[in-house]
Amino acid sequence: MANSSEQKKLIIQVAIPIPVNRIFDYLAPKGTTSISPGTRVLVPFGNAKKVAFAVGIIENSNIKNDRLKPIIEILDEYSLLSEQDYQLVLWAQHYYHHPLGEVFSAAFPVSLRKGKKSVVAQEKHYKLSAKGKCLNPEQLKKTPKQKQIFKMFQQPVLSLTSADLAQQHKNWRPAIKALLEKDLLSIELQAKASKKIFDKTETALQANEQQSKAIKQLIARIGQFSVCLLEGVTGSGKTEVYMQVIQQVLDLDLQVLVLLPEITLTPQLQDRFKRRFSANLSISHSKLTDNQRHCAWLEMQQGHSSILLGTRSALFTPLKKPGLIILDEEHDSSFKQQKGFLYSARDLAIVKGKLFNIPVILGTATPSLESLYNAHNKRYQLIHLSERAGTAVKPKLLLFDIRNKRLQDGLSEPLITQIKNTLAKNEQVLLFLNRRGYAPVQICHSCAWVARCHHCDTSLVIHYEEKRLRCHHCGYQQHLTPHCPACKTGELKALGLGTERVEKSLHALFPQQKIVRLDRDSTQRKGSLENHLDQINQGKVDIILGTQMLAKGHHFPNVTLVAILDVDSGLFSIDYHATEKLAQLIIQVAGRAGRAEKPGKVILQTRQPDHPLLNVLLKQGYNSFAQTALAERQQAMLPPFSSQALLRVYAGNPADPQMLLKKVCEIIQNMESYNTLVLGPVSAPMAKREGNYHFQLLLQNNHRKKLQSLLGLLVPQLYLLKEARKVRWSIDVDPVDLY
Repeated sequence: MANSSEQKKLIIQVAIPIPVNRIFDYLAPKGTTSISPGTRVLVPFGNAKKVAFAVGIIENSNIKNDRLKPIIEILDEYSLLSEQDYQLVLWAQHYYHHPLGEVFSAAFPVSLRKGKKSVVAQEKHYKLSAKGKCLNPEQLKKTPKQKQIFKMFQQPVLSLTSADLAQQHKNWRPAIKALLEKDLLSIELQAKASKKIFDKTETALQANEQQSKAIKQLIARIGQFSVCLLEGVTGSGKTEVYMQVIQQVLDLDLQVLVLLPEITLTPQLQDRFKRRFSANLSISHSKLTDNQRHCAWLEMQQGHSSILLGTRSALFTPLKKPGLIILDEEHDSSFKQQKGFLYSARDLAIVKGKLFNIPVILGTATPSLESLYNAHNKRYQLIHLSERAGTAVKPKLLLFDIRNKRLQDGLSEPLITQIKNTLAKNEQVLLFLNRRGYAPVQICHSCAWVARCHHCDTSLVIHYEEKRLRCHHCGYQQHLTPHCPACKTGELKALGLGTERVEKSLHALFPQQKIVRLDRDSTQRKGSLENHLDQINQGKVDIILGTQMLAKGHHFPNVTLVAILDVDSGLFSIDYHATEKLAQLIIQVAGRAGRAEKPGKVILQTRQPDHPLLNVLLKQGYNSFAQTALAERQQAMLPPFSSQALLRVYAGNPADPQMLLKKVCEIIQNMESYNTLVLGPVSAPMAKREGNYHFQLLLQNNHRKKLQSLLGLLVPQLYLLKEARKVRWSIDVDPVDLY
């Protein structure tokens, strides 16, 4: 009888966030009859305790019951994931061939992964009681402070928090206490969600004909799954289209998820949304604290917030009442996770939209070739905004041939003249250089010694202000010294350009002008980016110099001159994605010029003035470039006309990755390969990085399903290979670069 009762003990199968693609069996706590898939549980694992995720209940395990460990605690009464959210996790695990436990982990904020309770912090909300609603404020004339605060509750607000009251009155507590004692106010505990905006300070703008048409088409799709590619030239008013569609979704009491590629774009859009919508707004990105992201996740999951504005990882946030997903700058490679679980937020957003039966809007001025291909094949609906909003006109694009020309730290004489002319009209200048630091190379003038990183196949970048040499790949740094360590006598020179060096030169050329540099180094301090952007928008800055964080989304009405100092660096690359990324970058940076009434001008400095890419972009625009690029991809049967997966392997000993990849090639030869093209193994373009030697194998098939079938057979075998134990490896499905 004892054995019989043992057999009837329920067993919960869980996914543990470890780099092993399997599930584990644990004995259910006494009295457990069911558990929702995705529920968090605390389990013993080795000598530690881990938060894992339930995937189901079984009655019998392949492991004997007396060897199974019991679950320590079930952390949630019910799963924090809806059925659709759970299915999204399973789909992602299946498509990207990543361990299920780690995919689950990516769907939760750090605090919940660590087992924190799924409770949003609560705060007091003061509101009028039934008695207070009937009271005339004049009856409080003998207590002017109470009367003044009581009147605040007669505005069109539902309730006020301590923070709301403190903004208006420093010493508000005694008056509130008295009003509570008189039973004129009551207290209600509510989830501490993002601040409610009660009064709209901004109304919808008058949409032009193209915007109106787009808004009608998008609103017609609310309540059903569809993917719309909103292709709008820079400055065409895509954000206004988003906001008018969002308002329709909010009016239906539904939630909206808005994904952005860069943290730097969040403050600007957050400010616009706060002025526009009378709704709770949550924010989620990596610069926030764990507690802030915990609250944002739960605010959306429990329905306390209506809009979530976030970067890539915010995609997994559960929505209690999903209504719409928007991906701004859909072409941006930042939507692809590059470490750990290698997913595409853009592609998963579409899967999520389909699971919830809600529309997905992909917005951009420079659509990715994949999205254009899907639009041409009628998988997506293409909506054009070909005109700039308001009175703004397209900027004029000019090529400056800098061959054999004298340059002052990357600035040609004609460009300096253009900058002077622009500043003379009290207009702003934006200069773009996608390389931070002072200079990318330090070289000895006598013996040609170059400062190299000890851990990576790359040069150390000079950071002049800090007097340091730094590797931008592994973070290694050393002091900047004036003399060559090799020949001891030679003078060390700086080769190449970085934003620091150009900034120094600009200060010498324009000593009276206010210059702001925006790159990862200058915006590390909390609030510094927002402060710089405020100064720019207030007209307190004359010249803006920056890297990729300036390339998209920002609206600087007084910028009329934009210059890209070094276009050529993106023209020659072994990665076929490079020309697409460069074309997008040029158009996005150019889009910062002339966004208001004043006409804009864009200057591209190049030593390749006859390069076909530049000429097609300048004379025919991005769409012509994209059609040419798609035709070239089709001839070479490259994505989107085929599918790829990149197996990356690295280790401290260069022989170990090569042995594993050789074994993988043998396995593929001995199995049904579904006509998959196997390219490699080869060393990565940067063979040594962070002290490890990197190698890779590229798999390509003309049919996505066939490549997935191959990976489904191959990946489980990879975990079993003894050669795999000596290395670190990852599968990147649909890689966005080959590095």
